[in-house]
Amino acid sequence: MNKASTEANDNKVTVNYYGETGGPPIDQAGVFLTGIGISLDVDADRDGVVEKNNPRKGTWTWGPDGQGAILLVNCDKDNPFISGLDCDDEKIFSKEDLRDMSRMVLRTEGPQRLPAGYEMVLYIPMSDSDKVGVFYVENPFFGQRYIHVLGRRKLYHMVKYTGGSAELEFFVEGLHFPDDTFSGLVSINISLLESLTEGIPRAPIFTDTVVFRVAPWIMTPNTLAPVNVFVCSVKDNYLFLKAVKSLVSKASCDLKVCFGYVNRGDRWMQDEIEFGYIHAPHKCFPVVLDSPRDGGLKDFPIKEILGPDFGYVTREPLFEAVTSLDSFGNLEVSPPVTVNGKAYPLGRILIGSSFPTSAGRRMTKVVREFLYAQQVQSPVELYSDWLTVGHVDEFVTFVPLPDKKVTYQVAIFQRLQGKGTSFKPLLGYSGADTKRVTINKVLSNEVMVQENQYVQRCIDWNRDILKKELGLTEKDIIDLPALFKIDKMGKAMAYFPNMVNMIVLSQDLGIPKPFGPIIEGDCCLEAHVRSLLEPLGLMCSFIDDISSYHKMLGEVHCGTNVHRKPFSFKWWHVIP
Repeated sequence: MNKASTEANDNKVTVNYYGETGGPPIDQAGVFLTGIGISLDVDADRDGVVEKNNPRKGTWTWGPDGQGAILLVNCDKDNPFISGLDCDDEKIFSKEDLRDMSRMVLRTEGPQRLPAGYEMVLYIPMSDSDKVGVFYVENPFFGQRYIHVLGRRKLYHMVKYTGGSAELEFFVEGLHFPDDTFSGLVSINISLLESLTEGIPRAPIFTDTVVFRVAPWIMTPNTLAPVNVFVCSVKDNYLFLKAVKSLVSKASCDLKVCFGYVNRGDRWMQDEIEFGYIHAPHKCFPVVLDSPRDGGLKDFPIKEILGPDFGYVTREPLFEAVTSLDSFGNLEVSPPVTVNGKAYPLGRILIGSSFPTSAGRRMTKVVREFLYAQQVQSPVELYSDWLTVGHVDEFVTFVPLPDKKVTYQVAIFQRLQGKGTSFKPLLGYSGADTKRVTINKVLSNEVMVQENQYVQRCIDWNRDILKKELGLTEKDIIDLPALFKIDKMGKAMAYFPNMVNMIVLSQDLGIPKPFGPIIEGDCCLEAHVRSLLEPLGLMCSFIDDISSYHKMLGEVHCGTNVHRKPFSFKWWHVIP
């Protein structure tokens, strides 16, 4: 209707009937009409304001010129009296909970009452019933109540028509992140139903539809500023903890220590969780992804991290066995890159997997599918199953310089051999047999040389993938020295602390102390790494982790985790 009615049957259309010979009308009839304006409105232009009747509100498109509303999964916990997430129940605890939701407004204009036989219904498809929840604000001006009207078992809600010009306010929450069976799109409909004959079911004569996309979970790369550093306190890592605390103070962020009563002896903070965030025009908050490894830190993310404006998500396999590759040292993300003209402004996720022709270990299917379904950080699968632990953070990291990647090689020892240092001890720390292992002995050990040639081929394989998938060139790559040995299962482990497994806090790097050969009073490995990184404006701090982490097949990065600031870039501007 072009004009809404102020009362029923107040609009009239007159029909005149004329004879075959023309002249004045020979008869006249009148049709009385009731005009009703109905518009279901959302923030379709993504500016934080619910505009009126946007013509593109029923579709969703990507890119800077895209349209369509955005929904956050209400996965934080504003209510301290519940054990789960806010989206697990059908209640509103506080107005803080409402701020996590997207506003939706039903605007109506018409007579004080609908004509007999007409009513309005708000509804969702059955396929969306476990993806979206809707609350209605009752008594908006006095004694507000928030009533759950759609979601889960509730597929429709009969809307009370209030007459005249009115706005009914609703709040919409996401219940489920995108995954392999859910694209992230949900729709909500309002229909005007008509039944003029008793015994005949009502049928829709007008429908208005809005479409939301559930915001993806987004990882944060090393190039973003740190907010909090998490580390465990266990019985043998006091000195490590002290060194990390010193590094954190330099980087001007906060240290969060997980004590023994929570970590239950599990020191591998990086393996248990991965930090990310979700973002809509009206709200942004961090969300921790919990890995399926479930060690002693199993309860840490729920008990210590989940809370107001800090969300939680997990994916657990039902039938697959969980392996070391399901730990989140095997989950990293690059800085923003452009590859063959295609931009990835939020970077690309990196996960370790098995060699393409082998039946080795892979990250569990449900986690991989979750990562792929987020769409905005298109994952790249690397080959990490050649390692004993099998994590990508053992051979690649990123430092905050444009497109810089750090990997490593073993050639440095050949250069040292030619400098009169052949008989220097390889490892500069006390321990059984370490002083008898010299650089010369390592390079003359044919088995170890062959093992490290194999390792280098594995690294080079990944190097080629990264160059192709991240658009890198050789000048973007910094090689760090490393040495490996092969275990009884044919997998590789670091012979001395693996320096690539570092923590990056803006320009401050916490690097595993390698305890390399001492030449002219300095560790030659540390000196070499400083010469590579410090001219780039990076500050190297070498942290002794040899007894508390390295001997247990991990390093500094494995034992820490960093919650970082989100991207300023709006993910809905991405074109997947």
